[in-house]
Amino acid sequence: MNSFDAFKDPALCRVLLARLTAEATEPFRFMEVCGTHTVAIFQSGLRSLLPGTITHVTGPGCPVCVTHESEVAAFLDLAGRDDVILATFGDLMRVPGPKGRNLKTAQADGARVEVVYSPVDALTVAAANPGQTVVFLGVGFETTAPAVAATIRLARERNLKNFRVLSFHKLVPPALAALLDDPDINVDAFVLPGHVSAIIGATPYRFVAEKYRVPAVITGFEPVDILSALLDIVAMRREGRPAVHNTYTRVVAEDGNPVARAVMDEVFVPADALWRGLGKISASGLSIRDEFADFDAMRLPGVELRETPVLAGCRCGEVLKGKMAPDQCPLFDKACTPATPVGPCMVSTEGGCAAYHKYRLEL
Repeated sequence: MNSFDAFKDPALCRVLLARLTAEATEPFRFMEVCGTHTVAIFQSGLRSLLPGTITHVTGPGCPVCVTHESEVAAFLDLAGRDDVILATFGDLMRVPGPKGRNLKTAQADGARVEVVYSPVDALTVAAANPGQTVVFLGVGFETTAPAVAATIRLARERNLKNFRVLSFHKLVPPALAALLDDPDINVDAFVLPGHVSAIIGATPYRFVAEKYRVPAVITGFEPVDILSALLDIVAMRREGRPAVHNTYTRVVAEDGNPVARAVMDEVFVPADALWRGLGKISASGLSIRDEFADFDAMRLPGVELRETPVLAGCRCGEVLKGKMAPDQCPLFDKACTPATPVGPCMVSTEGGCAAYHKYRLEL
């Protein structure tokens, strides 16, 4: 057994689960805010094994899912322009927009949409099509923002004047504050995202415990990671000493990744942003700085975030806030399935609805 196998060792998991069952005598609800944690908890079977006193709630941790209706409408509008080629990661292709349209339907209607595996691949598309504007759809959290920022710097170095980024990046800590400020959201603890934390570290989350008196743990994605985090939460609650603990030290440093943050800070500046279900959150997004304005797709003529109605019948917003379980949505597994998704939570493999559908577990 190598060191990584130890984090999913069945015998150790049974010991931790027995401890958790014995020690979690007071009921509590914990929310994870990372799509990878969502899938890990379902896929490993942990969700069905947790003691009855612990309730798992999936939060706004899927980047595709939290992309706002107005943002989806904006990139669909761009797709309709004859002089524009969109470059995007594949998980955005089927996200529904106004009137049920998505990038796949736009592509079928003649739009140029290129699926790329890295932001840098979009530069190759731009270099090969000098007569058209190539717009990369920048969707994601602090995890992906540094790579997009580095790509913008590289575009300037290569003098690729036909390359732009539509920055709809989101920042996790302000979303946590918005959730905690909502009296209707009953969350007693957070399991914090490992990937995001690898970039930003632990310090930006301190307010969760210091201001709101809610315990939170940064952890990894294996069963031992998650069970250990829950035991840590139980101990903090029992002792009445909420804190933010980093138990994912094999990946997450206390100050994160300063090099990645420096690149991100050089190109982006925090700005108000729209979140599906949560609305506008102050300083929760990333806009492109004036120094890199030539690479900002939001500054192209006619590009705007127009008011866009919520998808008819879709309850993704409530699922993302932990106010509703996926199977409580009237469309779940009826009109809305992975084959015919009505909302983004069923599109993305990291979405709560898709995970629930795939693993068939009771919430």
